[in-house]
Amino acid sequence: MKLMNTNGSNTKIMKSQNGTEYRIASLSLWPDKLTCPGSPLADCMDDCLKIAGRGCMANVMQSRQSKTELWHDDRELFLELLRQELYAFERSCQRQGKLPMVRLNTISDIPYEKHGIPQEFPGITMYDYTKLSARLGRTPENYKLLFSYSAEPKYQKSVNMALDTGCPVAVVFRGGFPERFLDRPVINGDKSDIVNFTAGRVVVGLKLKGPKRVQQSTSKFIVNNPDLERLAA
Repeated sequence: MKLMNTNGSNTKIMKSQNGTEYRIASLSLWPDKLTCPGSPLADCMDDCLKIAGRGCMANVMQSRQSKTELWHDDRELFLELLRQELYAFERSCQRQGKLPMVRLNTISDIPYEKHGIPQEFPGITMYDYTKLSARLGRTPENYKLLFSYSAEPKYQKSVNMALDTGCPVAVVFRGGFPERFLDRPVINGDKSDIVNFTAGRVVVGLKLKGPKRVQQSTSKFIVNNPDLERLAA
C-alpha cells in the first residue's frame, strides 16, 4: 500500500509548489472521529473536504478508507511504511534539486509529533491544518501548523487558545472573503499553503467547496462573509 501522493496531483498542492524550490507530498486518509478528534466540537465532519474535488470518486474514497483502516488496525506497520516513503521522497527531492515538503494530514488531524515522525526527518518541512489547539506551539521546528476555525459555541475555548498563539487561523467563507475577520487581515488562502503557514497573525480565507448540500449547509464551520452581511443590512 502506498500512503503518500508524491506527484502533486492535488490541486492545492500543485498551486502551492509551482514556481517554488519545493516539491510537496501529501497524505490523505478518510477522516473519522479518531483521525479528526477535534471535529465533534467544531461540527465540521459533515461538510469536510473529504467529498470535494476528486474526493467524491469511488476509487479515491476506497484508497483513503484503506489507509485509515491500516492506521487503526496496525499503526506500527502504517508508521513504518510512512517512514520508508518519507526517506524515499527526501532522496528523490535531493536528486531533483528540490526542497522536500510534506502535508501529513490533508483531511485528517493526527498528531504525528507524538509518533516521532517530524523529529526523524529534520530535513523535511512538514505542515498541517489542525483543530487541536493544544498542538500549537508544541511541534518541532520543521512541523508548521495552521489552526482551523469554527464559530460553533462549544469550540470557542479552542479558538481563543489558538488566537493567543498568534498562528495563522484558517476560515472557510461563503460569499467571498472579507477584508478583516477576528480583528485580523484576511488573505486568500486558496493560492498557496507555503504562504499560508508563513503568514503569521492573519486569517487564511478559504473558499467554500463541495457539493450543493455543503454549499447550503448551516454549520458554523462555514462563515458567511460579514462584509456582504453588513452591506445587506
